[in-house]
Amino acid sequence: MAPAVFVLIWSTGFVAARYGMPHAPPMSFLAWRYLLSIVLLCLWVRVSRVAWPEGWGQWRHLLVAGMLLHGGYLGGVWAAVKLGLTAGAVALIVGLQPLLTAIWLSAQGGRGQIGRWQWLGLALGFGGLVLVVGGKVGTPEISAANLSLALGALASITVGTLYQKRYVLPVDVRSANTVQLIGALLLTAPLALLETESVHWVPQMVGAMVWSVLVLTIGGSSLLVWLIQRGAATQVTSLMYLVPPCTAVLAWALFDEALTAPSLMGAALTVAGVALVVRQSGVVK
Repeated sequence: MAPAVFVLIWSTGFVAARYGMPHAPPMSFLAWRYLLSIVLLCLWVRVSRVAWPEGWGQWRHLLVAGMLLHGGYLGGVWAAVKLGLTAGAVALIVGLQPLLTAIWLSAQGGRGQIGRWQWLGLALGFGGLVLVVGGKVGTPEISAANLSLALGALASITVGTLYQKRYVLPVDVRSANTVQLIGALLLTAPLALLETESVHWVPQMVGAMVWSVLVLTIGGSSLLVWLIQRGAATQVTSLMYLVPPCTAVLAWALFDEALTAPSLMGAALTVAGVALVVRQSGVVK
């Protein structure tokens, strides 16, 4: 049950972006989100008396990982949504992250070259993406700008995941998450100062902020680490294939985003491709 709850929570992140973006510029929203999350997590760390990462080296690695996993990834996602990309489309694009990570780790590991099933999965994944977004490039829904931002978010979370696997040592999730969010804030705050649009604290904006801080940043991240520590990471990885279609259904129900036949077919191909690569690689846990 817990892995399914995590995936459902993760899917709502794209919905929160759609709720918040009409009322705030993306970097300003995220800067507030990071700042409020840092304050709450610091209080949690203090009350729980958990250990902070040891040594400047681990702090540096966590800051860099935070810049990539939070700053670059969420910055690209929220900016893309602000520029008109639908929640379903951006979820599908960044949903390729497990596929790219699995391909990289398989190629770098001791298991030899990428197998034919993984290449098939890669082709299915990108084929599904082309089917969903290909015919809409240049339209108000998908422009070169918002598509580039979504692809940048995909690159950021992929590199960030690999960086964290390589350099970050095990540490309490509360203190690690706090340091990563500090890194994200260091990256995002200067960009927020360049934005000219004001933040309008209307109910939808407040609701999106509360959900983003409490449920997504604190609850979702903590639940993921809790699951990994208890050996449920494989279940989470398997269910992550459902994030794009789950987001598409939520966006259809809440924002009336179209569920066309090509979109559904493309989503199915992408999900199948990601599932095939991850299962065949056996390296993304």
